[in-house]
Amino acid sequence: MATTVGLLHPGDMGAVVGACARTAGQRVLWASAGRSADTRTRAAAAGLEDAGSVAKVLAASEVVLSICPPHAALDLAREVAAQRFAGLYVDGNAVAPATAREIGTIVERGGATFVDGGLIGPPPRAAGSTRLYLSGREAKRAVALFEGSVLEAIAVNDVPGAASALKMVYAAFTKGTSALLMGVRALAASEGVDDALLAEWHRSQPDLPKKSEAAARDNARKAWRFVGEMDEIAATFEAAGLPGGFHQACGEIYRRLADFKDVTTPPAMADLVEPLTRPRRKK
Repeated sequence: MATTVGLLHPGDMGAVVGACARTAGQRVLWASAGRSADTRTRAAAAGLEDAGSVAKVLAASEVVLSICPPHAALDLAREVAAQRFAGLYVDGNAVAPATAREIGTIVERGGATFVDGGLIGPPPRAAGSTRLYLSGREAKRAVALFEGSVLEAIAVNDVPGAASALKMVYAAFTKGTSALLMGVRALAASEGVDDALLAEWHRSQPDLPKKSEAAARDNARKAWRFVGEMDEIAATFEAAGLPGGFHQACGEIYRRLADFKDVTTPPAMADLVEPLTRPRRKK
Protein backbone atom coordinates (compact mmCIF):
# COMPACT_ATOMS: atom_id res chain seq x y z
CA MET A 1 0.00 0.00 0.00
CA ALA A 2 1.35 3.43 -0.97
CA THR A 3 2.53 5.83 1.71
CA THR A 4 1.78 9.53 1.28
CA VAL A 5 5.02 11.50 1.55
CA GLY A 6 5.19 15.27 1.90
CA LEU A 7 8.37 16.63 0.31
CA LEU A 8 9.62 19.95 1.70
CA HIS A 9 10.89 21.27 -0.72
CA PRO A 10 11.76 20.02 -4.23
CA GLY A 11 15.13 21.63 -4.97
CA ASP A 12 17.75 20.10 -7.25
CA MET A 13 18.26 17.15 -4.90
CA GLY A 14 14.83 16.97 -3.30
CA ALA A 15 12.87 16.76 -6.54
CA VAL A 16 14.87 13.74 -7.70
CA VAL A 17 14.60 12.06 -4.30
CA GLY A 18 10.85 12.62 -4.51
CA ALA A 19 10.81 11.01 -7.94
CA CYS A 20 12.59 7.99 -6.43
CA ALA A 21 9.89 7.67 -3.77
CA ARG A 22 7.29 7.76 -6.55
CA THR A 23 9.16 5.03 -8.42
CA ALA A 24 8.98 2.96 -5.23
CA GLY A 25 5.20 3.33 -5.28
CA GLN A 26 4.66 6.20 -2.87
CA ARG A 27 2.39 9.19 -3.34
CA VAL A 28 4.52 12.35 -3.08
CA LEU A 29 3.04 15.77 -2.30
CA TRP A 30 4.63 19.20 -2.32
CA ALA A 31 3.51 22.77 -1.61
CA SER A 32 3.72 25.34 -4.41
CA ALA A 33 2.74 28.34 -2.26
CA GLY A 34 5.63 30.81 -2.20
CA ARG A 35 7.83 28.63 -4.40
CA SER A 36 9.67 29.81 -7.52
CA ALA A 37 8.93 28.97 -11.13
CA ASP A 38 12.08 26.81 -11.21
CA THR A 39 10.80 24.79 -8.24
CA ARG A 40 7.44 24.32 -9.94
CA THR A 41 9.21 23.08 -13.06
CA ARG A 42 11.30 20.59 -11.08
CA ALA A 43 8.28 19.29 -9.20
CA ALA A 44 6.31 18.81 -12.41
CA ALA A 45 9.21 16.98 -14.04
CA ALA A 46 9.44 14.67 -11.02
CA GLY A 47 5.71 13.91 -11.14
CA LEU A 48 5.00 15.34 -7.71
CA GLU A 49 1.46 16.23 -6.67
CA ASP A 50 0.86 19.85 -5.70
CA ALA A 51 -1.16 20.18 -2.50
CA GLY A 52 -0.92 23.98 -2.54
CA SER A 53 0.24 24.87 0.97
CA VAL A 54 2.54 23.33 3.57
CA ALA A 55 -0.44 22.98 5.91
CA LYS A 56 -2.31 20.89 3.32
CA VAL A 57 0.77 18.77 2.66
CA LEU A 58 1.12 18.03 6.37
CA ALA A 59 -2.56 17.26 6.82
CA ALA A 60 -2.46 14.66 4.04
CA SER A 61 0.97 13.08 4.66
CA GLU A 62 2.09 10.13 6.76
CA VAL A 63 5.76 11.00 6.23
CA VAL A 64 7.51 14.34 5.81
CA LEU A 65 10.80 14.38 3.98
CA SER A 66 12.82 17.55 4.64
CA ILE A 67 15.47 18.35 2.03
CA CYS A 68 16.52 21.99 2.06
CA PRO A 69 19.65 24.15 2.46
CA PRO A 70 21.23 23.44 5.87
CA HIS A 71 20.60 26.93 7.22
CA ALA A 72 16.84 26.43 6.73
CA ALA A 73 16.53 22.99 8.34
CA LEU A 74 15.71 24.16 11.87
CA ASP A 75 13.14 26.71 10.75
CA LEU A 76 11.44 24.11 8.56
CA ALA A 77 11.29 21.71 11.51
CA ARG A 78 9.72 24.45 13.64
CA GLU A 79 7.13 25.15 10.94
CA VAL A 80 6.17 21.48 10.78
CA ALA A 81 6.06 21.11 14.56
CA ALA A 82 3.80 24.16 14.84
CA GLN A 83 1.29 22.32 12.65
CA ARG A 84 1.35 19.38 15.10
CA PHE A 85 2.43 16.90 12.44
CA ALA A 86 2.29 13.46 14.06
CA GLY A 87 3.76 11.22 11.38
CA LEU A 88 7.34 10.24 10.48
CA TYR A 89 9.70 13.20 9.98
CA VAL A 90 12.78 12.32 7.92
CA ASP A 91 15.43 15.04 7.88
CA GLY A 92 17.73 14.54 4.90
CA ASN A 93 19.75 17.72 5.32
CA ALA A 94 23.50 18.28 5.59
CA VAL A 95 23.60 19.26 9.26
CA ALA A 96 25.78 18.51 12.26
CA PRO A 97 24.72 15.63 14.53
CA ALA A 98 23.87 18.14 17.25
CA THR A 99 21.68 20.07 14.80
CA ALA A 100 19.99 16.84 13.74
CA ARG A 101 19.21 15.98 17.35
CA GLU A 102 17.83 19.48 17.90
CA ILE A 103 15.59 19.02 14.87
CA GLY A 104 14.46 15.71 16.34
CA THR A 105 13.59 17.35 19.65
CA ILE A 106 11.58 20.05 17.88
CA VAL A 107 9.48 17.76 15.69
CA GLU A 108 8.92 15.16 18.41
CA ARG A 109 7.60 17.84 20.75
CA GLY A 110 5.09 18.56 17.99
CA GLY A 111 4.07 14.89 17.90
CA ALA A 112 6.21 13.45 15.11
CA THR A 113 8.64 10.53 15.10
CA PHE A 114 12.13 11.59 14.00
CA VAL A 115 14.50 9.86 11.59
CA ASP A 116 17.90 11.39 10.88
CA GLY A 117 19.18 11.20 7.30
CA GLY A 118 22.24 12.08 5.25
CA LEU A 119 22.49 12.02 1.45
CA ILE A 120 25.80 11.15 -0.17
CA GLY A 121 26.16 11.52 -3.92
CA PRO A 122 24.49 13.56 -6.67
CA PRO A 123 20.73 13.75 -7.32
CA PRO A 124 19.90 10.02 -7.72
CA ARG A 125 19.22 9.49 -11.41
CA ALA A 126 21.18 6.26 -11.84
CA ALA A 127 21.55 3.14 -9.70
CA GLY A 128 24.66 3.13 -7.54
CA SER A 129 25.20 6.89 -7.61
CA THR A 130 23.60 7.98 -4.34
CA ARG A 131 22.97 6.69 -0.83
CA LEU A 132 20.51 7.94 1.77
CA TYR A 133 21.84 6.94 5.18
CA LEU A 134 19.23 6.85 7.95
CA SER A 135 19.35 6.49 11.72
CA GLY A 136 16.78 6.41 14.50
CA ARG A 137 14.34 3.87 15.85
CA GLU A 138 12.16 4.08 12.70
CA ALA A 139 15.05 4.17 10.21
CA LYS A 140 14.02 0.88 8.59
CA ARG A 141 10.54 2.26 7.98
CA ALA A 142 12.12 5.16 6.10
CA VAL A 143 14.32 2.75 4.11
CA ALA A 144 11.19 1.02 2.81
CA LEU A 145 9.99 4.24 1.19
CA PHE A 146 12.64 3.89 -1.51
CA GLU A 147 12.75 0.14 -2.13
CA GLY A 148 12.85 -0.58 -5.85
CA SER A 149 14.18 2.86 -6.79
CA VAL A 150 17.68 3.93 -7.86
CA LEU A 151 18.20 5.66 -4.50
CA GLU A 152 19.85 3.22 -2.09
CA ALA A 153 18.51 3.82 1.42
CA ILE A 154 20.61 2.33 4.24
CA ALA A 155 19.77 2.13 7.95
CA VAL A 156 22.91 2.89 9.99
CA ASN A 157 21.64 2.32 13.53
CA ASP A 158 19.00 3.47 15.99
CA VAL A 159 20.90 6.57 17.15
CA PRO A 160 19.62 9.96 15.91
CA GLY A 161 22.57 11.95 14.63
CA ALA A 162 24.55 8.98 13.32
CA ALA A 163 23.44 9.45 9.71
CA SER A 164 24.26 13.16 9.89
CA ALA A 165 27.67 12.38 11.39
CA LEU A 166 28.44 10.12 8.44
CA LYS A 167 27.37 12.84 6.02
CA MET A 168 29.54 15.39 7.83
CA VAL A 169 32.71 13.32 7.80
CA TYR A 170 32.22 12.35 4.16
CA ALA A 171 31.59 15.92 2.97
CA ALA A 172 34.39 17.22 5.20
CA PHE A 173 36.79 15.48 2.83
CA THR A 174 35.05 15.81 -0.55
CA LYS A 175 33.88 19.42 -0.35
CA GLY A 176 36.72 20.42 1.95
CA THR A 177 39.43 19.25 -0.46
CA SER A 178 37.62 20.89 -3.39
CA ALA A 179 37.64 24.22 -1.55
CA LEU A 180 41.32 23.74 -0.68
CA LEU A 181 42.26 23.01 -4.30
CA MET A 182 40.41 26.08 -5.55
CA GLY A 183 42.06 28.22 -2.90
CA VAL A 184 45.52 26.87 -3.73
CA ARG A 185 45.06 27.54 -7.45
CA ALA A 186 43.75 31.06 -6.76
CA LEU A 187 46.73 31.80 -4.53
CA ALA A 188 49.16 30.46 -7.14
CA ALA A 189 47.56 32.62 -9.84
CA SER A 190 47.63 35.74 -7.64
CA GLU A 191 51.36 35.19 -7.04
CA GLY A 192 52.07 34.49 -10.73
CA VAL A 193 53.14 30.88 -10.24
CA ASP A 194 50.07 28.96 -11.43
CA ASP A 195 51.77 27.61 -14.56
CA ALA A 196 54.77 26.53 -12.51
CA LEU A 197 52.52 24.87 -9.92
CA LEU A 198 50.66 22.95 -12.64
CA ALA A 199 53.95 21.85 -14.19
CA GLU A 200 55.14 20.56 -10.81
CA TRP A 201 51.83 18.86 -10.15
CA HIS A 202 52.01 17.10 -13.52
CA ARG A 203 55.36 15.68 -12.39
CA SER A 204 54.70 14.85 -8.74
CA GLN A 205 50.89 14.94 -8.23
CA PRO A 206 49.54 14.13 -11.72
CA ASP A 207 45.91 13.87 -10.64
CA LEU A 208 45.72 17.36 -9.10
CA PRO A 209 45.53 19.54 -12.25
CA LYS A 210 42.37 17.77 -13.40
CA LYS A 211 40.99 17.60 -9.88
CA SER A 212 41.41 21.33 -9.37
CA GLU A 213 39.63 22.11 -12.65
CA ALA A 214 36.87 19.66 -11.74
CA ALA A 215 36.50 21.36 -8.35
CA ALA A 216 35.83 24.66 -10.12
CA ARG A 217 33.59 23.20 -12.81
CA ASP A 218 31.50 21.02 -10.51
CA ASN A 219 31.20 23.21 -7.42
CA ALA A 220 31.20 26.91 -8.29
CA ARG A 221 27.54 27.05 -9.36
CA LYS A 222 26.50 25.14 -6.22
CA ALA A 223 28.85 27.00 -3.88
CA TRP A 224 26.07 29.08 -2.29
CA ARG A 225 24.54 25.83 -0.99
CA PHE A 226 27.78 24.65 0.61
CA VAL A 227 28.37 27.64 2.91
CA GLY A 228 25.95 26.44 5.56
CA GLU A 229 27.19 22.88 5.17
CA MET A 230 30.76 23.97 5.93
CA ASP A 231 29.49 25.74 9.06
CA GLU A 232 27.79 22.52 10.15
CA ILE A 233 30.95 20.50 9.49
CA ALA A 234 33.03 22.99 11.49
CA ALA A 235 30.58 22.70 14.37
CA THR A 236 30.79 18.90 14.17
CA PHE A 237 34.59 19.00 14.45
CA GLU A 238 34.48 21.43 17.34
CA ALA A 239 31.88 19.38 19.22
CA ALA A 240 34.33 16.45 19.08
CA GLY A 241 37.17 18.58 20.42
CA LEU A 242 38.77 19.00 16.99
CA PRO A 243 39.58 22.36 15.33
CA GLY A 244 36.84 23.63 13.04
CA GLY A 245 38.79 26.49 11.47
CA PHE A 246 39.67 24.66 8.25
CA HIS A 247 36.04 24.15 7.30
CA GLN A 248 35.13 27.67 8.36
CA ALA A 249 37.71 28.78 5.79
CA CYS A 250 36.17 26.40 3.24
CA GLY A 251 32.85 28.07 3.89
CA GLU A 252 34.42 31.45 3.07
CA ILE A 253 35.81 30.02 -0.19
CA TYR A 254 32.32 28.92 -1.19
CA ARG A 255 30.77 32.20 0.00
CA ARG A 256 33.02 34.15 -2.36
CA LEU A 257 31.74 32.06 -5.28
CA ALA A 258 28.06 32.74 -4.63
CA ASP A 259 27.72 34.97 -7.73
CA PHE A 260 28.20 31.89 -9.94
CA LYS A 261 24.82 30.53 -8.81
CA ASP A 262 22.88 31.48 -11.94
CA VAL A 263 25.55 31.14 -14.63
CA THR A 264 24.65 28.77 -17.45
CA THR A 265 28.18 27.60 -18.30
CA PRO A 266 30.34 25.93 -15.65
CA PRO A 267 33.33 28.20 -14.95
CA ALA A 268 36.96 27.22 -15.35
CA MET A 269 39.43 27.64 -12.53
CA ALA A 270 40.77 30.82 -14.14
CA ASP A 271 37.32 32.41 -13.76
CA LEU A 272 37.42 31.98 -9.97
CA VAL A 273 40.70 33.71 -9.23
CA GLU A 274 39.34 37.25 -9.10
CA PRO A 275 36.32 36.58 -6.86
CA LEU A 276 38.38 34.37 -4.55
CA THR A 277 41.18 36.89 -4.09
CA ARG A 278 39.16 40.13 -4.30
CA PRO A 279 38.62 40.53 -0.52
CA ARG A 280 42.36 40.28 0.16
CA ARG A 281 43.18 42.88 -2.53
CA LYS A 282 40.79 45.40 -0.94
CA LYS A 283 42.79 45.49 2.31
